[in-house]
Amino acid sequence: MTDTPAVRPHVSFEVETTVPTTHGTFTMRAYRDLDTGADHVAIVSGEPVDGALVRVHSECLTGEAFGSLKCECGPQLDAALDTIHNHGGVVIYLRGHEGRGIGLINKLRAYRLQEDGLDTLDANLALGLPADAREYIAAAEILRDLGLSSIRLLSNNPDKKDQLTAHDIEVTEMVPLVVGVGAFNESYLDTKRDRMGHRLPGQLDTGFDPVA
Repeated sequence: MTDTPAVRPHVSFEVETTVPTTHGTFTMRAYRDLDTGADHVAIVSGEPVDGALVRVHSECLTGEAFGSLKCECGPQLDAALDTIHNHGGVVIYLRGHEGRGIGLINKLRAYRLQEDGLDTLDANLALGLPADAREYIAAAEILRDLGLSSIRLLSNNPDKKDQLTAHDIEVTEMVPLVVGVGAFNESYLDTKRDRMGHRLPGQLDTGFDPVA
């Protein structure tokens, strides 16, 4: 009879600290991704319990640091942080996910192809890259480290739910996060809704009720 091999961890916890921000004061827990070497952060408000509201957010330098209007990532992060500050919950910030996992340079290459008329999905494919290369096993392990096995997911992307579920995180509800819609990203959001299955009810920048 052979022993069952130990499951190899995909993240390691590194440090916890308290950080005051313009959105409120949060507990931040940093993790090292043992597969990619990226550093991820769990931004926590209150005591996480099963059923907590969770945003799994992909790094977006162009939208968050530079204020790009080609996506809604900056407003989504701001809204998520405001929400967990007000109601409790967690934002897991995943680095190395730029451009749905293709990296910053390829993301800008895809932007250039979009100027020639390709949509966000076809631009990636024209570069020989996947439409979405992101994986969420690190996020699932971070959630388990926080003691969470069941969450309400603040997201429009059903793939996040499917991947988290596959990694034994129960998603009891998907809470839509429709903010930051404007003239420069309407076609981008249309493509995410119509070709990538994102749930974008009305695409109205009217906010949302995370505690409904």
